[in-house]
Amino acid sequence: MATAIDIGISEKDRNNIAQGLKRLLADSYTLYLQTHNFHWNVTGPQFRELHLMFEEHYTELATAVDEIAERIRTLDVPAPGTYKAFDELSAIKEVDGVPEAKEMVKILTRGHEQVVKTCRDALAKAQDADDESSAALISDRMRIHEKTAWMLRAIQ
Repeated sequence: MATAIDIGISEKDRNNIAQGLKRLLADSYTLYLQTHNFHWNVTGPQFRELHLMFEEHYTELATAVDEIAERIRTLDVPAPGTYKAFDELSAIKEVDGVPEAKEMVKILTRGHEQVVKTCRDALAKAQDADDESSAALISDRMRIHEKTAWMLRAIQ
């Protein structure tokens, strides 16, 4: 039997922070899946460049989703882990079919920008509760997605 959590953050605040982190997890996982899909299916003159870049991105996202889920668990809240839950929580929607390479880049750019917006909301919740650990994680994620979106915009 686990002991009760006592990390200086109220249960109400932990649940509120976790809700923001759940949305961040869902957006990150959806973006991971989308990026992996595009990695497999990209074609055209930029194939090699995009194939390798998408692999870098989905590899980074795979680590990120684990860190986000573990932070949710650290707050003593169950982490979502199903496609259904992610679909309900994510602001990023799946893409039908296989877009052209240029459209893939645009879609992923919008996805990274959406994750930044989700981070901003989650960051405010963490900061309001003086949860520096969640704030640091979210801030790091925001910086990575801002940079990735910038790099994707640069090749459009």
